[in-house]
Amino acid sequence: MSFFLKPPARRAERSSGSLRMHTRLLSFLSDLERAIAADDPAPDGGAWDANRTVNYQLGLARLALAVRAAGGPRALRGAVLVQSFLLADGTPCLKARFSWRSTEATVTHAIYAKPDTDWVREARRLAAEWLAGPPATAPVASLPELAPAPLAASAI
Repeated sequence: MSFFLKPPARRAERSSGSLRMHTRLLSFLSDLERAIAADDPAPDGGAWDANRTVNYQLGLARLALAVRAAGGPRALRGAVLVQSFLLADGTPCLKARFSWRSTEATVTHAIYAKPDTDWVREARRLAAEWLAGPPATAPVASLPELAPAPLAASAI
């Protein structure tokens, strides 16, 4: 019966790793939000209105960014989705996906934890990229419409 009293070693390691990941996820989200506000403190004469949603069990977070003009309505600008996970070797990794209002374009970045990783600098770099807007997409050349070839019946 003693095997029910102690959790397996792997489970203990996972819970410690998930705690680090929750801390990394939330601190990166805060750094990103602060960097966006620092780079553009008064967008369109208003103020940033950020809304955070976090799911600790899945390691997911969303930062919805809007601008609230003085006396005006709240205008959504876009969102940043952040996923935290552990790589096979146990090192933490964050994946950030940008989206912007009025476009279906998205951009995804992975940030790998290395001994020299500066998370604040990474947040500032990604904030500047999000503020720059969606990437310019190359126009897709349309292909000519192909008419289906008529089917011929064959005698068997």
